[in-house]
Amino acid sequence: MSHTAPLGDPALHFWLTRSVARSMGVSLGDAMAEGVLSKKDYADLVTNCRRCALVAHCEAWLGDQGNGAQTAPVGCMHADLFEHLKQQA
Repeated sequence: MSHTAPLGDPALHFWLTRSVARSMGVSLGDAMAEGVLSKKDYADLVTNCRRCALVAHCEAWLGDQGNGAQTAPVGCMHADLFEHLKQQA
């Protein structure tokens, strides 16, 4: 029998996902409105973020970064997607 760690708080990870994207100049809402990101894709981003062990690192990065980030925090599992969306904007 395998043991999986519990998922993190959905509200926290929703805001972390959204905030990292926004810091990079990416609007996930706009990406959904443009059909680049589906509602399921967005939900999957948050769910995957809930599995991440780097929450404190991400929060510290957001606290230091503000807007205008060139890249996602080191270790972010969504870095490639956010970079792709940034180039599409």
